[in-house]
Amino acid sequence: MTAPISNDLRERVVAAVSSGETVRAVAARFEVAASSVVKWSQRHRATGSVRPGKMGGYRKRILEPHRNFLAERLAQNPHLTLHGLKAELALRGIAVSHNTIWEFIRSEGLRFKKNAVRP
Repeated sequence: MTAPISNDLRERVVAAVSSGETVRAVAARFEVAASSVVKWSQRHRATGSVRPGKMGGYRKRILEPHRNFLAERLAQNPHLTLHGLKAELALRGIAVSHNTIWEFIRSEGLRFKKNAVRP
């Protein structure tokens, strides 16, 4: 991911647009995209600042509120498959892929191992 453009350049671009220059002329002069000039001007009008918004960050896991349910189901039936868990979650109105369930179970340290030798 690239870094945001400096606030100094953003402020100069917005000042040029505010002084009456066209968006395309300002974009050509400062060698930035016209869409960036428009967005920075809109942000300045809305918030009074040209600072960039937050980039990246933490994405909340969709199955976090259902951790107890998943742990209970695995404790009750250790032979439950990923697709079985997916079906049970679907009955509760939660539509996720089996990969999402697998990643959540692994990250939580819940045991979910199949072995044909052991019952």
